[in-house]
Amino acid sequence: MSATVLAAAVLAAQIMLAVAMGCSVMRILRGPRAQDRVLALDTMYVNAAILMLVFGIRTGSTHYFHAALLITLLGFVATAALSKFLMRGEVIE
Repeated sequence: MSATVLAAAVLAAQIMLAVAMGCSVMRILRGPRAQDRVLALDTMYVNAAILMLVFGIRTGSTHYFHAALLITLLGFVATAALSKFLMRGEVIE
């Protein structure tokens, strides 16, 4: 019984995360300002990392956890660089 409940919960989480990523993509494409697009990109990488963690839970493979760590690291650096670029117009001083 508990394995069935866990499988259903993981599937529901994957579906909800895919919908959330779709909403982020829509905001990236339709965002009226650059700040909205950067925020949507930030949301999308967080959703992608959590989706990778859910895949890792489903399959039991540690490779997905390493991929999620890499996604969050690169996503944080990208968000910080884009935010600095929007504030000052340059990334490297």
